Amino acid sequence: MPNGELELDPVDYITVGTVGPKGKRQFHLQAGKGAQIVSLIMEKEQTRALSEALRDLLDTLLETSTEQIEPEVNLSRWDMSLRDPIEPLFRVAQMGLGYDETRDLVVVVAHELISTDEEQDDNPVEPQVVRFWGTREQMRALSAHARQVVKQGRADPKSNGHLINYWT
Repeated sequence: MPNGELELDPVDYITVGTVGPKGKRQFHLQAGKGAQIVSLIMEKEQTRALSEALRDLLDTLLETSTEQIEPEVNLSRWDMSLRDPIEPLFRVAQMGLGYDETRDLVVVVAHELISTDEEQDDNPVEPQVVRFWGTREQMRALSAHARQVVKQGRADPKSNGHLINYWT
């Protein structure tokens, strides 16, 4: 990856999914272009925040648009499953969104989480950056699907994946 940056412009697909059992799920943001598949590890709250931020951005764009674009997306038309191989490039530290008005594309920007070891202080590591460019419709589908994935968690989040015994 030159200069620690990777750009899929535009993506063929973009999705969010999980790997592992409830309580120990690992969230993945994944996109692909042609034969290239890029998977990133995210936290559940990052997934929720991405969904909400995309929805807010797309709603704002819809309000200012002269085109007739549907505010809701029919997820049954989209294949939102993760594709194999699921080999994460990195864990996401922070994310950002943008919009290119001339191309009418939305970008999701993800920055790598760098662990700070005392030994690495002499040679600081630059975080990798990935940019996924997609249509408003693709990003609307990502937002809706991410909301569903986050909601599929434990019925009682307080259990946090641990067995709870109840006595009466």
